[in-house]
Amino acid sequence: MSASNASISPAAAAAERELVFTRVFDAPRDLVFEAWTDPKHVAQWWGPKGFSTTIQEMDVRPGGTWRLVMHGPDGVDYKNRIIFREVVKPERLVYEHSPEKGTEPVSFEVTVTFAEQGGKTNLTMRMLFPSAAAREHVVNKYGAIEGANQTLGRLAEHLPRMGSNRELVLTRVFDAPRAVVFKAWTDPEQLKRWWGPKDFTNPVCEVDARPGGPIRIHMRAPDGVVYPMTGVYREVAPPERLVFTSAALDEKGNPMFEVLNTMTLSEEGGKTKLTLQASVLKVVAADAGRYLAGMEQGWSQSLDRLAAEVTA
Repeated sequence: MSASNASISPAAAAAERELVFTRVFDAPRDLVFEAWTDPKHVAQWWGPKGFSTTIQEMDVRPGGTWRLVMHGPDGVDYKNRIIFREVVKPERLVYEHSPEKGTEPVSFEVTVTFAEQGGKTNLTMRMLFPSAAAREHVVNKYGAIEGANQTLGRLAEHLPRMGSNRELVLTRVFDAPRAVVFKAWTDPEQLKRWWGPKDFTNPVCEVDARPGGPIRIHMRAPDGVVYPMTGVYREVAPPERLVFTSAALDEKGNPMFEVLNTMTLSEEGGKTKLTLQASVLKVVAADAGRYLAGMEQGWSQSLDRLAAEVTA
């Protein structure tokens, strides 16, 4: 080893083999992580401008395979085979590009980190090549730098659209009769005790459980911030079914989005099986995605609180 080579630090040597991209997305990291790991979303934004992508398989777990074909605007297809090495939801992905048979033998490792930043997501993507020459080959022949920047730009454009396509289905079995569970959804005194995520309270909880009846709830977070919501009952069929809309309001009292919620109850061995389907009807506010990204977690925690209420 020459004296000049010996003086190069491992970090400097790695930097010669790396491409690093950073971008802040106006969306929570759960949503950005989902966009990066759900094939129906990946196919909508992956690749530079003018490209389309076909996802052949996507097994997001350590050792899982991700195979896709990028279709260039010039009609050329680019096959990709990727192996996941690390999957830490919603913080980190590590995967390796491994050439498909018959394609150019270019391999590299990608590390993507998702960091929270004031309700937004700071994303860093590192591409590590086996050598500096391999890095330069990909940059010069395939335009890797501009291609990656355009791809992240398409992701930024796709994230706001995700909210309007979200649908959630949850099921839960409660050790209580149907009538008891149904009443907990329609009695305001009971509803205020369990509605909302963990440690939230409801200083305002007004419901008129009849078709056309209004819903008005103010949810107060542990930090004191109040999140008002309104809604309207569409169907009320005790003790089996409730259908109602819900809309989160902004600071001026305008709805940011509207969700249709369908709750059904069925008897199951002396217990009650609940199925909740929440479908986003419309998105109005540009930043609604960060609220909708927490819909699953919020409902899951609410149902945990409901379980404690009906079995108390």
